[in-house]
Amino acid sequence: MKYRSTRGAKDNALTSPAAIIQGLAQDGGLYVPVDFPKANFQLEDLPKLSYKQISAMIISLFFDDFSKDQIKSAVINAYSEQWDDRSIVPIEKHNDNFYMELFHGPTLAFKDIALQMLPQLMTRAVQIEKIDRDIIILTATSGDTGTASMRGFANQKGTRVIVFYPESGVSPVQLKQMLSQHGDNLEAIAIKGNFDDAQTEVKKIFNDENFRKKLNQNGFQFSSANSMNIGRLVPQISYYLYTYGQLVRRREINLGDKVNFTVPTGNFGDILAGYYAEKLGLPINKLICASNENNVLTDFFAKGEYDKRRKFHLTNAPAMDILVSSNLERLLFDLYDKDNEKIASLMNQLTQRGHYQVDKEVLDKLQTIFAAGFATEDEVKEEIHRIYNYDRYVIDPHTAVGSYVAQQYKSKTNDQTPMVIVSTASPYKFPETVYEAITGRVCPQTGVAAIKKLHDELGGQLSIGVRTLFDHEPHVEKVIDPVNMEAAISSILDLK
Repeated sequence: MKYRSTRGAKDNALTSPAAIIQGLAQDGGLYVPVDFPKANFQLEDLPKLSYKQISAMIISLFFDDFSKDQIKSAVINAYSEQWDDRSIVPIEKHNDNFYMELFHGPTLAFKDIALQMLPQLMTRAVQIEKIDRDIIILTATSGDTGTASMRGFANQKGTRVIVFYPESGVSPVQLKQMLSQHGDNLEAIAIKGNFDDAQTEVKKIFNDENFRKKLNQNGFQFSSANSMNIGRLVPQISYYLYTYGQLVRRREINLGDKVNFTVPTGNFGDILAGYYAEKLGLPINKLICASNENNVLTDFFAKGEYDKRRKFHLTNAPAMDILVSSNLERLLFDLYDKDNEKIASLMNQLTQRGHYQVDKEVLDKLQTIFAAGFATEDEVKEEIHRIYNYDRYVIDPHTAVGSYVAQQYKSKTNDQTPMVIVSTASPYKFPETVYEAITGRVCPQTGVAAIKKLHDELGGQLSIGVRTLFDHEPHVEKVIDPVNMEAAISSILDLK
């Protein structure tokens, strides 16, 4: 299958291995299939299939340049003993909602689903394309992508990982995870600014032709572990299909019934995977985009204007502290019928003016498929408390954003469609907020000490991923200005 840039002509399409390796298109666009594939499964197949089987099916559908043996070994390696639940994605029912738990991997967040798979795809793509340069995974993170990409690529031969994250813009546990990941090929550096500052500079570095030549001369090549990389996005489609199949299998719904998915959303990759699942034929009624106080997407789905010219909030759901949602570009490319010139124009307006407006026809399409809402920090804590009081189920702040928005949506619309809330992180990644929400008291500790405090309150058995947090000592944090990111990369790689 061929992949093209959202901003370029399809004549410049790449194979899927080449698109995975390159990560971000040289014109600044994102890679999408030239022709969206037709499903290689029937709906009635889904209840019979394990998560690994569905994952292999989706990867073979989108990345048919990989052999069956390559895909099989990739899936086995990605979804094995590093997961604390054999199903990979357990589904819990609480208060008439279903919670799709995506945090049972090694770094306790949904990013593990894709970032245990991406290194497997990347190493095989390098073999297929016969690349003789080391791959530099350059990534901006609002917290979870950094940890998950470092864990996934740790000590992978022929790769280096360089992660930039906002100083004071990630949780204490996220910070410890990044600074204590073991691997000779890993670097994590804080920047003075927010996630959008880091992501903007990463995109700029990717598109710097002179720097790219310098990398190549030194035997290196950039790629990305952000959801901008199509190899990161595609594996996320699998858990929508798997969850639907499990709901049918458990007789919670009948085959063919529609469901709603509420997705805590920052960079728009997770919810875009749901949109792709719907394009493959999954019976989805609404995809509900749930934001925190950085509610640029809520306003966009209401008015059709994307406007980043607003105050940036540091919230208790930090992985969603984002004002530029990169993957929205892929959705707009699809809704504008693959008009790459229109997409390039809109993205240029966002860069130059800070906003753009979509056509009414496109807004109508958006509102047919999507709904949107947001939660404040207080509403996040209230939702954690409400869910816990109902039956002692504990959710993290990002899941609480989704849960709150789902309840608001149901109250506003009286939509009785079964609701799945995408549960994106373990509550132990954000113990300070969860402890305060449950007890009504400010947690006296932070980080690992706060995990102990929360565990004293909740009891039960800690997962392997949580227990690991007690074992590793973090490195000293490095902090730089965003303008020095390129120089930092040169220093790390010792470029001549």
